[in-house]
Amino acid sequence: MATGIASAMVDYPVGALIAERVRAMGVKPFYMLFKHDGATGPNMAAVYSDRGFGVRPPVVFYNRANEAAALLKPGDFAWTGIFGAGVRWFHSGGIFAALSPTTAELIIEGMRAAKAAGAVVSFDLNYRAKLWNISGGHERAVAVIRRIVEHVDVLVGNEEDLQMGLGIPGPEVAAKSKLDPSAFFGMIDRVVAQHPQIKIVATTLREVHSTNRHSWGAVAWIGGQTYVSPTCELDVLDRVGGGDGFAAGFFYGLLTGEAPEEALKLGWAHGALLTTFPGDTTMATLDQVRALAKGGSARIQR
Repeated sequence: MATGIASAMVDYPVGALIAERVRAMGVKPFYMLFKHDGATGPNMAAVYSDRGFGVRPPVVFYNRANEAAALLKPGDFAWTGIFGAGVRWFHSGGIFAALSPTTAELIIEGMRAAKAAGAVVSFDLNYRAKLWNISGGHERAVAVIRRIVEHVDVLVGNEEDLQMGLGIPGPEVAAKSKLDPSAFFGMIDRVVAQHPQIKIVATTLREVHSTNRHSWGAVAWIGGQTYVSPTCELDVLDRVGGGDGFAAGFFYGLLTGEAPEEALKLGWAHGALLTTFPGDTTMATLDQVRALAKGGSARIQR
């Protein structure tokens, strides 16, 4: 599927390495270019993750000092030209929104241009307290994210994201387990009451038994109907990126005309597979995703 990215890029070796990987994955770049001063930046962000093991949980550490992406602002991208190429889907998320006062405004500008071009607009709440704590705190996070979500058709986020990012009250009925979708579905009416234009809300469900053993599922509310994926037991190599993998697979299913329950399974399967690779980017093929979505096993393929 043809895919593009609008982002910051810095003309130094780290930027060149990232740009090469973007090209290798077949993604079309639309970069706002920044010149490095040879000493302090601007820089491409570095995000480190200790995967953890067993009873030791994973820990994410950010080094986003003088980050180029935080300098992005409205007017940096020629949206008319980008969307004029026939873009069907525009996606952003809460991490980028938290980087600076201008990044949230850029998201809104992009969403408005996407809507004008007839594209679907999605947003992953991805509430990260470490980022919002240095960007105005929780009160600003709610105010900013609510403004963004006014333009959103498809929302991705779990119960905590909905509470912390949108200020939605928690569920009245406690879930029986982390895989019980009732608490999540119990919050949907409040989300739609606050943002009636939203057509889809989806998230993953995860029961963590240890760092390397998770129970995994996914749920979606689509146009008033609820859908629940199968559940499986995951042997996890690296959990970071599983939620993004779910969103990518789910969106792919919707874009290719799959039935809602099949699109949800593709997201569930891709997110599960992504946790078996190091890092937070996928190495799974479409055939692997479809096989797991149909109930495939880990039996050796010869």
